[in-house]
Amino acid sequence: MKNNNNLFAKYDIAAPRYTSYPTVPYWDNAPTTDEWINSLNRTFDKEHSPWSLYIHIPFCESLCCYCACNTTISRNHDRYEDPYVNCLLKEWDSYQKLVPALNKQALKNIHLGGGTPTFLSPNNLRRLLLGILSNVQIDKDNFEGSIEVHPNYTTDEHLEMLREIGFNRISIGVQDFNLNVQKMVNRIQLPQATAKTVSSARRLGFASVNFDLIYGLPGQGQKEMINTIDKTLEFKPDRIALYSLAIVPWIKPAQRLFKDEDLPSPKDKRALYDYAKGRLLDAGYIEIGMDHFSLPNDDLAIAMNEGRLHRNFMGYTDQQTDVLLGLGVSSISASPDCFHQNQKILSLYEAQANKGIIPTMRGHKLNEEDQFVQAQILELMTKFKIYFSDDAQAQSVKSRLEPMIADKLVSFDGNTMSITEEGKGFLRVICTSLDKRLLRAKPQTITFSKAI
Repeated sequence: MKNNNNLFAKYDIAAPRYTSYPTVPYWDNAPTTDEWINSLNRTFDKEHSPWSLYIHIPFCESLCCYCACNTTISRNHDRYEDPYVNCLLKEWDSYQKLVPALNKQALKNIHLGGGTPTFLSPNNLRRLLLGILSNVQIDKDNFEGSIEVHPNYTTDEHLEMLREIGFNRISIGVQDFNLNVQKMVNRIQLPQATAKTVSSARRLGFASVNFDLIYGLPGQGQKEMINTIDKTLEFKPDRIALYSLAIVPWIKPAQRLFKDEDLPSPKDKRALYDYAKGRLLDAGYIEIGMDHFSLPNDDLAIAMNEGRLHRNFMGYTDQQTDVLLGLGVSSISASPDCFHQNQKILSLYEAQANKGIIPTMRGHKLNEEDQFVQAQILELMTKFKIYFSDDAQAQSVKSRLEPMIADKLVSFDGNTMSITEEGKGFLRVICTSLDKRLLRAKPQTITFSKAI
């Protein structure tokens, strides 16, 4: 890549990841619970309104120091498992009562994230999933059931139960295969454990196995990245998410345990990404949007080639739905005109869910401008190209991106803006040129992680 180090230094700014627009720090028009329910009812009253479901399981037995997710650390399964499953089922029951048409629309996707979803026993996972799926209309032709699993806490019984229910994808948080790096981030996961989970998943007929990898971890250098990519390619997962370590110690104090000297320099961090990306492309993987790679026959690659790729709070997906409904502590939901987030504190979430109250913490009602910009950023995030129907906006964006045009990261052909192959690594920064809220008022405090 031409002048890679100079470009990295020039454009490695703090920027949103754009899993939503407006981004969460700019949510300023919060719906009441009634307004959120009304938004769902308006959406589901349409004849055809497919939806997706996300369930957040926050529990982990130990804290991974890099993690920025909403988690509860405990080894006390008796304290948390049954009560939390009960809360989730009560929250689900509340939605069924308040949104009657919910059960009449096709559920295309269910995803369990965390935390560690397999912190729950197979019996409790079964109780949770059957308690929900037995009351919905599943899109039998296109249904996708996926779950994040930690090999140290995932048994064959877990996987057998999930396949029996209809789950067909698993995502494994590998992050890095080197023991020295694993010790520094407090996540010891031996290759043998990963191998067992992958082997079991494939034997049981899971259609897709995803690996999450992180570059920029403490103790991670070129030798470590070479080893991690070597082992990853041995497993040949169907999908790979290659994430930059998001340093956000103001959100997750555990990251303050890292010393500056433990982390690769910005230049070395970028070299790790370039090496990993090059190896994956050479091995036949297709680059999907930002941070993601898949084999050519994977549904993500097919969706991208057909122009159907979508992005939401869970990342890239080939399933576009009208509603993403989130259950569980801190879960975020989305309808066409509204975002909604549950209480982030477990005790508050449990108290409200147990009373049959939708556990609203915050959200945002999207105005017309929000929806317009949201559609533009989504198009750029999934197609690396956008056409501006408004000449004035095209010229305004072009003016803001003059340095990137000069650096051959972005090109314009009339009112069509395209991201070059070299520019794909700068996608988050390019999207900021469309972000009207960010352009009007930059954050006064540190808010976003670095873009690259």
